[in-house]
Amino acid sequence: MPEAFFVTDLHGRGKLYNSLFTFLKNDTPDVLLIGGDILPPFSGSTDFINGFLRKNFVILKQYLGGNYPKVFMIMGNDDPRIFESALIDAGRDDLWTYLHNRRSQAAGYFFYGYNYVPPSPYMLKDWERYDVSRYTDIGCISPEEGMRTIPVCEHERKWTTIKEDLDKLTEDEELGNAVFLFHAPPYNSALDLSDLKDVVIDHVPVDPHIGSIAVQRFIEERQPLLTLHGHVHESSRLSRRWMQKTGRSVNINGASEGDELTLVRIDLETPERSELVKL
Repeated sequence: MPEAFFVTDLHGRGKLYNSLFTFLKNDTPDVLLIGGDILPPFSGSTDFINGFLRKNFVILKQYLGGNYPKVFMIMGNDDPRIFESALIDAGRDDLWTYLHNRRSQAAGYFFYGYNYVPPSPYMLKDWERYDVSRYTDIGCISPEEGMRTIPVCEHERKWTTIKEDLDKLTEDEELGNAVFLFHAPPYNSALDLSDLKDVVIDHVPVDPHIGSIAVQRFIEERQPLLTLHGHVHESSRLSRRWMQKTGRSVNINGASEGDELTLVRIDLETPERSELVKL
């Protein structure tokens, strides 16, 4: 039975990564999936990619030899896009595959990746897009404002949506055997609940569900086998659920919160039996 491990939102924290590398040396899956927000704060990210991330994956590959897993990763909204090329380059020699806006295959399954999240209150907009329309929630900053480390054209800032991206990524493909590595969770679900429940801005209550409507509709309509998410660290604690089903599709938020690494063990044949492990 093909097995996958899923981790996300490690934010360059050495303790969490070291827990992951130690665990993998003793318990190795067929596929390792890393779901975005992988880098530390902006300064020093290039040194982190080459000096820490690549170095430790090289050591892991040498240790595991032929048992080294297929590694897929994406970036998240806290990862500056200026480091994307360094991440791709550092993954050479089959250390990992950067999966954003791509499809790949491993262990008999198709894997897709997608970095973008809907508009947030944060200033960095490299991996933010309008969701299904040019609407921005109260308290959030539109993708047309904020800061970018890589400039994009006006049309992309103003008009491109997550919905359009997902339509282009998958077209008419059959997704019953597909695993999606998203950073954004589906909107209004057990996986996107933030701690904004009692926040009011200009007399308007803030919506505590901060996931993507486009991702939600995509899951409902296309029914992929499995979707993996992060971004909202506190959601599992607040909703008391880290996994849900949408029709036949299994959806998981594996974001780490606190000082423990959250790792999800997934039997790809029966993903509804996934197990959450704290390390």
